[in-house]
Formats: sequence, structure tokens, C-alpha cells
Amino acid sequence: MSNAKFAMIRSVGTVGGMTVFSRISGLIRDIAFAQFLGSGAIADAFFVAFRIPNFFRRIFGEGALSVAFVPVYSEFESQYPENEAKAFLDLMVGRLGAVLMVFTIIGVLGAPAFVQVMAPGFSSDPEKFNATVMMLRWTFPYLFFISLVALAAGILNTHNRFAAAAATPILLNVCLIVTVYFFVPADIDTSIALGVGVLIAGIIQFAFQFPFLKRVSRIPSPRLRAKDNVQARGAEGVKQVMTLMVPAIFGVSIAQINLLVNTVLASFLVTGSVSWLYYSDRLMEFPLGVFGVALATVILPSLSRHIAENQERAYSETLNWALKLVFLVCLPAAFGLALLAFPLVVTLFNYGAFSDMDAEMSAKSLAAFSIGLVGFVAVKVLAPGFYARKNTKTPVVIGAVAMAVNAVVALSLIWQFDHVGLALATSIAGLVNAGLLFWQLRKVSGFSLGPEWPSFLLKVLISVSAMGLVLLWGVPDDIFWLNSDVFQRMASLTFWIVTGSMVYVLTLYLCRLPVHRFFEREKS
Repeated sequence: MSNAKFAMIRSVGTVGGMTVFSRISGLIRDIAFAQFLGSGAIADAFFVAFRIPNFFRRIFGEGALSVAFVPVYSEFESQYPENEAKAFLDLMVGRLGAVLMVFTIIGVLGAPAFVQVMAPGFSSDPEKFNATVMMLRWTFPYLFFISLVALAAGILNTHNRFAAAAATPILLNVCLIVTVYFFVPADIDTSIALGVGVLIAGIIQFAFQFPFLKRVSRIPSPRLRAKDNVQARGAEGVKQVMTLMVPAIFGVSIAQINLLVNTVLASFLVTGSVSWLYYSDRLMEFPLGVFGVALATVILPSLSRHIAENQERAYSETLNWALKLVFLVCLPAAFGLALLAFPLVVTLFNYGAFSDMDAEMSAKSLAAFSIGLVGFVAVKVLAPGFYARKNTKTPVVIGAVAMAVNAVVALSLIWQFDHVGLALATSIAGLVNAGLLFWQLRKVSGFSLGPEWPSFLLKVLISVSAMGLVLLWGVPDDIFWLNSDVFQRMASLTFWIVTGSMVYVLTLYLCRLPVHRFFEREKS
């Protein structure tokens, strides 16, 4: 392995490690949600009210903004004087902040309309509808702060400072855990308590960025207008980011759009459907966030540098290496989520207001989501291959196809499989998205998989099969998990996760696919 890839592995490890803590705190948060909110009307209302600003965060935040901003900012840092790079940042923050402020005001004032569009089924339940509107008016300003947090993360990531940005979500989870455990049980309006908790979390996350930006001497001074030639060059960079953002908005948000489509459809199903999809999606997001997001975060700046320096071979090698890691890590994770779906849901959530039926329903949708895990993560690797080339249009077209597939499949399956059909539709759309991105990337860049891929995939599949057989044979039935206390559940789940992982890794070595080779520094 080259030193460059070793550096990326180290960065992936840094981001992934921080993300592990973030996801663990997120699980604790969701356990608190399950215990105190369950899957009732208030839970459904909060998940919709929180999902709406999170969707728009993908537009103004770490989604479209990041993929458009990082390549342009990388170019400024590598090819232009420092004062022009600083001018670009100042104008970027100023203009983005102004747009965010206007949109936030629209969101707060138009909260009933947003809820009507995003969850039309809630209209038949005034209590649920009004609670969602109340919470949305508090959660929407979160968009302003978290989008600026995402911009700060793009700056820090470009300077190879990954830890701070990856650690930031922990603060959100801590704030919500405190809110749920201390304020929801108190004699306080639950809708207001949850909404204020989200808003405070956004403010804290925003403030957390400043010390780290100061270390790289990149604290922006927001500006709206360019006053001299240096700032004019920065303004050109901002225009370039905005131009790239327009198609990227759709391309990077396809997964969120699919989730929103599912939320709209789930709002017409029985109460609890939105919550079941939320809890199962959160568990699926654990490997996606820990590994997929970490990998995507690290490779975009690297791919952008390769293209800026006209290093096509390094570009292809980076993509090849990243895709191997996707299959090496995510294929066993997908099988593990499917085979351990019920034990995972019961162990983590089956307490307090979260019933046995809630566990069963959430486990079914988790198994359906797991089918698409490899596709979801592959998209996060393949899409940066286009963004590094400042090509945001191709992922848009492919995203449109994937969204159409999701809508058609969802409408076809929802009537027979309810919320599980929605999860399955999302998985199928994710696999289609990844397949089309790979096909088009080969056409536009000449990228291709190495000759070792057939052997590599065969060895991974053999190892996953061995792991699957062990889990199918050994994991106790559903009654055991329902009748066990929390310590028995945790001990048994940990045992089978460790056992499955050991069988997988051991089989890889028996197949002469040593995992450690993917993480070694090349000897000079």
C-alpha cells in the first residue's frame, strides 16, 4: 500500500473512530426515545419534525454544499494565494448565511405547510399534526447552525483535520439524551422540550468549530459583497460552488428524498409506522455512518487533489481501493444486520414504551434495509468520483432514475408489506443508484476494476457464507431475546457479533485474503 493510501486509512480510522462514539451516543439517544416515547403519536411527530430540517441540511449542509465546496476550496488552497483563499471563505460564509437566514424564517412561518407536504397523513389526526408543527418551529432554526457547521467541516477536512468534524454529532446526541431523560418526564410540554433540545444542540455544535478553525487560521469574516480584485476572485469561486451545488442538491440528497417519500407514504399507515422505520434506519445507519461516511469524507479531498494535479492513475487506484473496502466491510455487515435484526432491536430498544410488537415491526424493516447497505455505501464512494471532476450533473440523472425506482417499488409493495415494503424499496433504489454510478464512471473517466476482483469477491462471499451459517445455526430464537433481561441480551448479542466477526476474518485468511494487507504502510 502506498503511503498516500496509508494516510487515508489513518484518516478513515480517525473519522470512523469518532463516528463510533457518535453512533454509540446516537444509539443511547434512540434507546431513550424508545423508552420514553415508544412509537406513539408524539414519537411519530418528532421524527417527522426532525427529519424535515435534516433533509434541507443535505441541501445547505454536508451534502450538496460539501461536494461542491471541497473541490473548489482545494483548488484555491493549492493554486491561489492565501489572501484569495481567505476572501473566498469570507464571501462563502456571508452569502450562505444570508440564504440560510431567509430560508429558516420561511420554514418557521410556513411550518404547517411543510408538515402538510411531508406528512399529509397527519392531517387526519389534529393532535399529531399540531405537535409536529410546534416541534418543527423549534427544530427548523437548527438548519442554520448545522449548515454552517458542515461548511466548517469542509474547511477542516480539506486541511486533513478530520477529528473535530467527526466528533461534532456527539454534541447533538448528548443534548437530546439530556432532554429526553430529564425534561420529557417532567411536567413540560414534550413538543417544546424536544424542539428546544434540537435548537440548543445546533448552537453548541456551531460554537464547537471555532477553536479548530483558529488552529488552521481559517476563521471566516462573513461578507456579502466583493470590494477589491482579491475579493472578486473569491466571489468567482463562490459562484462556481453555487453552480456546482444546483445539480448536486438532487444528486447527494437522493437517499434523503427516498426517505421522505417513505415518510409521506408511512404517514398514511397505522400509527407507529414512521417510528418503526426510524428505529430500523438508525441501526442501518450505524455501519453506514461509521464506515461509509468516514470513507467518503476522506476520499473526496484525495480524489480532488488527484484530478487537480492530473494524476489519473492515482485517482483510479484510490477508487479501486475504496470499493474493495466497501465489499470487505459492508457485505458481512449487511448479512449481520439481517440475521441479527430482531436481537439488535430487542436488546437496544425493547424497554419502557417500546413494545414487543414494535420490536418485531422494526426488525422486519431493518432486515429489508440491510439488503441495500452495500449499495448505500458504494454510492458514497462512487459519487465523489464525479464530484472530484466537478461533474455534478451525472449523479443527478442517475439519482432521478433511482428515485423513480424507489417510488414505483414503494407504491407496488406498500399495500402488501406496509412499512417493510418501503424499506425494501429504498434498498433496491440504493443498489440501482450504485450500479448506474459505477457504469457511468467507467464511461466518463476510464476507471475500471482490477483483474484481481473476481477472486477477491469470491473469497469475500465464501467468508460471509461461513459467518452466516454459524449465525443461522447458533443464534437463539425470538422467545429467548424477549424473555431475557438486559444483561443477558447484551452478553448474548455481543457473543454472537464477536463470533460472527471472528469466523468471517478467519475464513478470509484461510482463503488467502489477509485483511491486514489493506491497512499496512508500504515499506520504502
